[in-house]
Amino acid sequence: MGLLSQGSPLSWEDTKRHADHVRRHGILQFLHIYHAVKDRHKDVLKWGDEVEYMLVSFDHENKKVQLLLSGGEVLETLQEKGERTNPNHPTLWRPEYGSYMIEGTPGQPYGGTMSEFNTVEANMRKRRKEATSILEENQALCTITSFPRLGCPGFTTPEYKPNPVEGGASKSLFFPDEAINKHPRFSTLTRNIRHRRGEKVVINVPIFKDKNTPSPFIETFPEDDEAAKASKPDHIYMDAMGFGMGNCCLQVTFQACSISEARYLYDQLATICPIVMALSAASPFYRGYVSDIDCRWGVISASVDDRTREERGLEPLKNNNYRISKSRYDSIDSYLSKCGEKYNDIDLTIDKEIYEQLLQEGIDHLLAQHVAHLFIRDPLTLFEEKINLDDANESDHFENIQSTNWQTMRFKPPPPNSDIGWRVEFRPMEVQLTDFENSAYVVFVVLLTRVILSYKLDFLIPLSKVDENMKVAQKRDAVLRGMFYFRKDICKGGNAVVEGCGKAQNSTEPPVEEYALMSIDTIINGKEGVFPGLIPILNSYLENMEVDVDTRCSILNYLKLIKKRASGELMTVARWMREFIANHPDYKQDSVITDEMNYSLISKCNQIANELCECPELLGSAFRKVKYSGSKTDSSN
Repeated sequence: MGLLSQGSPLSWEDTKRHADHVRRHGILQFLHIYHAVKDRHKDVLKWGDEVEYMLVSFDHENKKVQLLLSGGEVLETLQEKGERTNPNHPTLWRPEYGSYMIEGTPGQPYGGTMSEFNTVEANMRKRRKEATSILEENQALCTITSFPRLGCPGFTTPEYKPNPVEGGASKSLFFPDEAINKHPRFSTLTRNIRHRRGEKVVINVPIFKDKNTPSPFIETFPEDDEAAKASKPDHIYMDAMGFGMGNCCLQVTFQACSISEARYLYDQLATICPIVMALSAASPFYRGYVSDIDCRWGVISASVDDRTREERGLEPLKNNNYRISKSRYDSIDSYLSKCGEKYNDIDLTIDKEIYEQLLQEGIDHLLAQHVAHLFIRDPLTLFEEKINLDDANESDHFENIQSTNWQTMRFKPPPPNSDIGWRVEFRPMEVQLTDFENSAYVVFVVLLTRVILSYKLDFLIPLSKVDENMKVAQKRDAVLRGMFYFRKDICKGGNAVVEGCGKAQNSTEPPVEEYALMSIDTIINGKEGVFPGLIPILNSYLENMEVDVDTRCSILNYLKLIKKRASGELMTVARWMREFIANHPDYKQDSVITDEMNYSLISKCNQIANELCECPELLGSAFRKVKYSGSKTDSSN
């Protein structure tokens, strides 16, 4: 989530009054940055990961596990012992949406040398050990994407009841405001999304129909007309921002050498987002039920959907300016590089005045429409002290809009007056149980960026097909059963650097010939005569690089995990969790996850993460055993 502004948050009505001011000055701030650094190049390749964690508390006697609402105190202690004591501390800690969540990153970005890949897991281990060391007995730090009983009665400690009446931030039937981070930004964001939308957010996730699941599966909410209308048969209903932003993820940010390289990377990685999302699937359970999806993306998208009925096309436009096709948390809507332009086949809603202003200021069409599209949104939070700013030296108004467009990829201009370059952020991954897995996914994506840049690879397909891939990627077992549109010939200009890459497609051929439906196994591992495979391409790249033996072994270990997850030889976290619940002695094949089943699952996850037990179906033999912590939560201690 990054550093947070301090100050007095405005209500939605007051924020709305200043919306045009924020947009107007946000654009001026962007223009100042752009003109100052548009020609900047030769920045070194730097990158870093962000891991989000949940704090849990185990009650071994009653076989119950709850989310621990002490994130603020834990964060304060970690920062005091870390960066405030030593500016060069190897880890950084930041707040997250839930008061049971924290985010950890490396203290300094990683650089461009191959040996850096061998330090990622060690740093993640250091973070886990640091945070675990200040927890009490029977408390743990977990990297799970979604807590299975989030929103069920008594899911937090201390326990709080939801506040569905006016005055609460979310008015949720299930999610108490006390589970929201105490920083005013988060409750204000929650309240203002609801006020702007004109009603509570609506999340409906299809339930997994097991042998004894009621059909139709129907929940009744007689005490809440809004919920009664919003909930759908055969779906798990949720009604608060916390059901999405209260999940955890894994993200990677890259600094490119120049703005053009950043734009190229942004486009190429956008096509990879659904593939890696399906590969990292880790969230099959919601509000105490087994769902029929494996990824959180659609849940989090709906949880922050502030569009009014008019903007969603349910009523004629009267009080709003635009029909908007997506939530502000969704996949990207336009490519940024010149080679991506012909694949921009999604209707793009833009602020025409801002677009024209940007063109007049020398911004090219593609970047101008990207920014003008982001700026159709309103600011969601505004601090009274941050209304009038120095546009030449501050970027808060630009970031206000930019940072609340939560898309699969984010294009990030440098902060004003800093030595940071143009960056892109890769955002679709689900967090994994172990530091080994999280390192594997990070290294895979970072290595892929190196190969894309070195070999000038081209993964571009029509953006509408990427959107279709995003929908497929979230489905149950998409990694094995899903078929994804992917480019057949990824070597631009006939640069046959990898066996299986032929000449580039003749531009006169119809675009439909450039891509085909492929399985994730084909995309990742390759299939003769169809596609060379990303892992073979990465291996080819590694063979041509000078890499020390330890680093090479680490990278190959990580790639082995990705390879086997793609082929189905190893399970995704989502599939493993499903199997665990299905085989639990208390499970009645009714799609219900009880407290005791949840306790068993999270206990097992914690043991796996702390290397107190093996899990070959999830990790295979690639997992290197390095004892480092000794969990405080093992009931056998």
